[in-house]
Amino acid sequence: MLDLNQFNQLFEGFATTKIGVVGDIMLDTYWWGGVDRISPEAPVPIVSLQRKETRVGGAANVALNLRALGAPTTLFAVVGKDTEGDDLNALLKAEGIDTQYIHSSASRVTTNKVRIMGRNQQMMRLDHENTHDINQEESKALLDNFYAYVEKEQPALIILEDYNKGVLTPAIIESIITYCNQKGIPTAVDPKQKNFLAYKNCTLFKPNLKEVKEGLKIEVPTIDLAHMQKVHQALHAALDHSISFITLSEHGVYYAQENKQQLIPTHIRNIADVSGAGDTVIAVASLVYAYSKDMVLAAEMANIAGGLVCELVGTAPIDKQALAKEVKQLLVTSHS
Repeated sequence: MLDLNQFNQLFEGFATTKIGVVGDIMLDTYWWGGVDRISPEAPVPIVSLQRKETRVGGAANVALNLRALGAPTTLFAVVGKDTEGDDLNALLKAEGIDTQYIHSSASRVTTNKVRIMGRNQQMMRLDHENTHDINQEESKALLDNFYAYVEKEQPALIILEDYNKGVLTPAIIESIITYCNQKGIPTAVDPKQKNFLAYKNCTLFKPNLKEVKEGLKIEVPTIDLAHMQKVHQALHAALDHSISFITLSEHGVYYAQENKQQLIPTHIRNIADVSGAGDTVIAVASLVYAYSKDMVLAAEMANIAGGLVCELVGTAPIDKQALAKEVKQLLVTSHS
């Protein structure tokens, strides 16, 4: 699929492929502790807190994966004017992600998911967040920032990363996709159910199979080319998009573009944790497609990357060297 020269050019080319990510960003907070007794006040375990850890989540984790591959990455989001928003900005800046266009609003809180961990398992999760749509003032600030960035930076692709937290409203979605289409900039979408059918005229649409079934209200009795082609046709009828890229869990991935389609089986892995794998898949597929315009290669590499991060515990970005090693082994032709 790739010769050695193309492989080297691809991994070097990521460093000049600018990507913008628009969507819901959040903090993932972990409180780790030991459990050795039950509370006398209520039948609940007492977790003796030993350490705290914060990571970035949602669209911020997509940005983290892009930066891990070397791509210049800019985030567009709305956070609260709060400590969590400051912490999130600091974590992103430390990773080299451009945060200058993140809008802070006094009328929202920054999403923070606090996981209380004991005996290497999650005992409880506390969610502090707003999930209602951003207001008119916040929407205007987000779009003004986005238009200014596109005019200045001329990005190679825009990712819309929806976590149903209110940043990607139908009006924002339509404005961004229309603007990008006018500018000839491809858009890649990682949808959730609420706005599933709002992403009309996007370039690349990447749901998982469960989201497709719920979003289109259809059954997919068997995962094979014939059934998946029907799924693509139904999606295309609703969205008029260019490329379907559907993740199929242990069955791998499926893509369809014009008259081409392919089911790519997963590679055998020791699965430790699937959290964050979807973020890695959209990041890798988008970046490879933005650079190469080769959807077969983008699908193959995203499939490999999704499997690699599932071997790690917790949400973690892709390791560029590990991905390069696997891609070289699996996709680079030996006679190069």
